[in-house]
Amino acid sequence: MLRALFQKTGNAVYISHLDLMRLFQRAFKRAGLPLTHTQGFNPRPSVSIALPLSLGVESQCELLDFELETDTFSNEDICTRLNQALVEGVHVLSVYAGGGKIKNLAYLDCAVLLEYDAGVPQNAAEQIEALFSREEVTVEKKGKKGVVEQNIIPMIRKLSAAPASDNVVKLEARVCCQNPSLNPMLLGAAVNKYLPDLAPDFIRYSRVEIYDTNETIFR
Repeated sequence: MLRALFQKTGNAVYISHLDLMRLFQRAFKRAGLPLTHTQGFNPRPSVSIALPLSLGVESQCELLDFELETDTFSNEDICTRLNQALVEGVHVLSVYAGGGKIKNLAYLDCAVLLEYDAGVPQNAAEQIEALFSREEVTVEKKGKKGVVEQNIIPMIRKLSAAPASDNVVKLEARVCCQNPSLNPMLLGAAVNKYLPDLAPDFIRYSRVEIYDTNETIFR
């Protein structure tokens, strides 16, 4: 089994997880890289993506696991062939063997950009940091059992907020990404709920890095 580290940026952030899977399957085919298939009545290409992204979220550190029918291609050749077959905004950074077990993924760093058309409100960053220093901040989270109120504070390892420009406040946070997981979009939802006067006109989300249980970069 091989693993590819790839980025998803620009307009590609609006490609859904299922469409991204199909995109990669077609890219392997166009690149002349034959994937193995699962056994059974409905064989599927041996390709999977860890930690599916929400629609509209950018990422610098996505992981794709796959298996080829042959080992005649070098990792560098696979990387080059895939990038030639992929769309703009989806770019493979490296291909390698011996990646860590996905079950050991535990945390991710994210950036949340709060954009204000009329300029950043006074003391916005300080108020946002104070919000996330509380013992409890609950937001609605959709799950298999419907919508529930969840306290997100226990899933935040660290968080800082600072003005990035006259119109942007940047939140940088390290949050749990598995068992339990915190969708970074809930950070924006918390600001809108608890600090309505600081509700931004637009929010951009980005996944920056991923870590194992020891908070070591995961690959």
